[in-house]
Amino acid sequence: QVQLVESGGGLVQAGGSLRLSCAASGRSFSINPMAWFRQAPGKEREFVAAITGSGHSISYGDSVKDRFAISRDNAKNTVYLQMSSLKPADTAIYYCAAGSRILISTTSSLYEYWGQGTQVTVSS
Repeated sequence: QVQLVESGGGLVQAGGSLRLSCAASGRSFSINPMAWFRQAPGKEREFVAAITGSGHSISYGDSVKDRFAISRDNAKNTVYLQMSSLKPADTAIYYCAAGSRILISTTSSLYEYWGQGTQVTVSS
């Protein structure tokens, strides 16, 4: 089993920045891609960003491209999401996800492991 714990969420003004972290433990050596998804109240879960195990391939959702950056530190079993130029529309619970059977994907159902989520609120 793999456990994922997110941190770094909070309240920020529009235009500000936040960095989310997600630490993996357990059978973390089995993890390949790690990703971030988000879900706002009353909306479906949305893909934000994903990164392969090597870090050589990255994918972003259209709504966050050029504002967010995903990275990972395999020595620390941690993935990061640097969020800049935040907008009120970015307000959501952000979930970290990890998979072991895929290379990379934007589809949430293909990720086996999920964190509990961290709240990000952007005020106008």
